[in-house]
Amino acid sequence: MKYFYIAFFSGLLFLVSCNPNTDDNNTTPGAGSADFTSYVAVGNSLTAGYADGALYTSGQKFGWANILSQQLKPVGMTTRFSIPLMPTEDGVGVSEGSTGIPVLRTKLVLGYTTDCLGNKSVGPVPANPNASQAELYFYLTTSVAQMGPYHNLGMPGIRVTDLFKTTLATTNPFFTRIAYHKTDTLETYAAKVKPTFFSLWIGNNDVLGYAASGGVSSITPMNGAVGVGFKASIDAEVKYLAGLTGEGVIADIPDITSVPYFNTIPYNAIVLSNQTQADQLNAAYTSYNNTMAALGLPYRIKFKVGANPMVIADKDMPLPDSLSFLKIRQIKSDELVILEMPVDSLKCAGWGTQKPVPNEYILTEKEIKTVTDATNAFNALMAGLAKQYNLAFVDFNSIMEEIDKNGGVTEDGIKFTTKYITGNLFGLDGIHLAPRGNALVANYFIDAINKTYGSKIAKVNVSNYPALKMPNGSTKITNLHRVTLY
Repeated sequence: MKYFYIAFFSGLLFLVSCNPNTDDNNTTPGAGSADFTSYVAVGNSLTAGYADGALYTSGQKFGWANILSQQLKPVGMTTRFSIPLMPTEDGVGVSEGSTGIPVLRTKLVLGYTTDCLGNKSVGPVPANPNASQAELYFYLTTSVAQMGPYHNLGMPGIRVTDLFKTTLATTNPFFTRIAYHKTDTLETYAAKVKPTFFSLWIGNNDVLGYAASGGVSSITPMNGAVGVGFKASIDAEVKYLAGLTGEGVIADIPDITSVPYFNTIPYNAIVLSNQTQADQLNAAYTSYNNTMAALGLPYRIKFKVGANPMVIADKDMPLPDSLSFLKIRQIKSDELVILEMPVDSLKCAGWGTQKPVPNEYILTEKEIKTVTDATNAFNALMAGLAKQYNLAFVDFNSIMEEIDKNGGVTEDGIKFTTKYITGNLFGLDGIHLAPRGNALVANYFIDAINKTYGSKIAKVNVSNYPALKMPNGSTKITNLHRVTLY
């Protein structure tokens, strides 16, 4: 996927984290049948507190696992929930450059942008556009192992199979930061804090890498040995963690195609203002349409005044290799456009009209089905393991479906939807959680734990967590849905 995933707030965090939801104010805290003395969180970027395209200090502190740890203190947690904090509020994120070489960058913030047409708007910009690669590399690679062991073992970018790889410390810089030895595996690090309770939220990257690359990368295969196949690896990890603690909570993979990264740029982003524009484009595709008709294929490209579907590349079109140059078509209404598509290319370089949008920025119907089938299969395994080991289970896939179906969910007076930025749930990279989204997620974990173990963990008031910060002088968000005017 394109994202490698993925101190001054501390006083505020402890204050708001211990402020329970008003529904629980009259409930005496209790552990029930669980032992929360030492809590370890294992997972990927969502557990790490990665947000806005980077790992940064306050994002880690506002992560759902840290929020949950604060709520466990009144019910028996006595150890400090240690986090391998990134020593910069601007953060460090890893993205894939145009040459395939990783590029480091700071987190995203809302700021003023100017597009290729000279139009100014409010949108995501780097927190520090002048940060040097050397500076960011220093932050990312400086070891913090001696300050461990750590209770938060969320590692941006990892898949289930990566938990067992002896090469992880040399291939994943976020694990390199905390690793004691180059051949250590992440799996063994959970035992270092002598946990009595664990959380495991992993598997997102096993499908997200494929989805975020427009079907270019691969999905983790179901079959194969530990470290190769999803089934053997998740079986081994849950068995290992349950053997350490006996008690814990597992969360499944939400429907990733419903997150803003995939549902913000509309399929019909090409807006034509007059008939002359439509006529010129239609004339250019006359030969294409005639060829498709002669081949007996249903594909046609046609433009009109108003909103139009983009022209996209589709490698899976049923055409012989000799006609591969014709593997283009207009996108369907139920297909998805990836947030990182360079929108200026739509506006000023003819993408979606004169040139097809490259496959890497599109999820076709076939690719969406591949993602959905894999997600459902992986989730069925995790639900079965939770039942087998008598663990709490958070069905985030169903939760996300309900949020979409009902147009959102409201908690503590805050409405959460899957809309980009304004939905309160997700941050500026369109994949990872915003502070209030993390608080909501922590409450879902708390609900599941209370239900399974009969515990009485107080929920947090999500309204106490910070909302989106607007740039100075701005009172509203504009142009975040990136609709193109042609």
